[in-house]
Amino acid sequence: MSTWRTENAGEYAGEEAGEEAGEGAGGDSGEHPAQAGARFPTQATGTDHWLDPGPFLRGVAWLDKGRPVRADPADTMRLPWDTGERATLPIGVRLEFTAQGARAVEIRYRATVPGPTDALHDLAHGFALWDRHGVVRELYTEPAAEAVVRIELPGGPGPFIIHPPETQSPLILGVRGIGGRVSPAPPAPRWVVHGDSITEGWWSTRPAHGWPAVAGRALGWDTVNLGYAGAARGELATAEQLADLPADVITLAFGTNCWSRVPFSVPLLYETTRVFLELVRQGHPRTPLLLLSPVLRPDAERTPNRLGATLGALRDAMERATRDRIAAGDDRLALLPGRDLLGPEHLADGLHPNDAGHRTLGLAVATAMRRAGFDAG
Repeated sequence: MSTWRTENAGEYAGEEAGEEAGEGAGGDSGEHPAQAGARFPTQATGTDHWLDPGPFLRGVAWLDKGRPVRADPADTMRLPWDTGERATLPIGVRLEFTAQGARAVEIRYRATVPGPTDALHDLAHGFALWDRHGVVRELYTEPAAEAVVRIELPGGPGPFIIHPPETQSPLILGVRGIGGRVSPAPPAPRWVVHGDSITEGWWSTRPAHGWPAVAGRALGWDTVNLGYAGAARGELATAEQLADLPADVITLAFGTNCWSRVPFSVPLLYETTRVFLELVRQGHPRTPLLLLSPVLRPDAERTPNRLGATLGALRDAMERATRDRIAAGDDRLALLPGRDLLGPEHLADGLHPNDAGHRTLGLAVATAMRRAGFDAG
């Protein structure tokens, strides 16, 4: 989740101009809610010309009564409460579209209005418009029970991306072009990313700056963010949900919270990683799968947890479990060791990457995907 606060709402930490876009990815594909024509709440009709937002939405894993959620709503009772809590936030859900003569796009939505003492009160309520070169503009509004926001478009057909404010859990009700038409962007390979608060994008200053968003843009993929802050400890119920979720590519990036949040021993994390991979493979036997081991955390690298395991030793256990599976014949599995991808200068608080760290990590993941041939179909 980005720390997009009112006081830094005018800042932007960099663009991704010049990054290559990949062409597809081979895997176990299938329809997801937006592609399958899932029913969203009824839209205004007649002269309003509001369009169903479903075909425009990207990053959607599941729907719960029309609202995008990030865990299977039919299986929440088996998940830890912190995973279920984070899964209600629409992290990474966005609109992608092309424009045919439209000078602006309007979005009708509902959002939670935080109270004056709410922890979300000081977070900026911003919509960010991107094109293939980077951010185009950002527009800030006040949260409302129901509202319409108009975003001016630059010339050209796009494609364009609009990142809505994540923290107020907006529900998109309708989309329409002003002065012309807007159409859903062409479908892209569906990349499901599971991890913890780093994957969720903590300490990035914008929703679009988290490392999964950076890598997804670089590869031209539809990123589905299943990052759960404070969680992602190898929960096997999550592995089973991933096995059942349509995906063309999968990345697993958990392990940091196994050092202290719920302390693991080295043998336990080795076995958890092995079983987690096995369960995911039951639903995705040939889907390209990248495991990213934990990135640098200086205070934990050589410090034993309550079970005597340092983060360095836990990382080694995850990497050994992955290499052992590759050696046993899983040629669609790749490993990206995380220890040396970031330095202390990339960490905002000694744990979570800053914008530069998220960008560095995202581009490293994109490079690893290309080297593994996962972007080639």
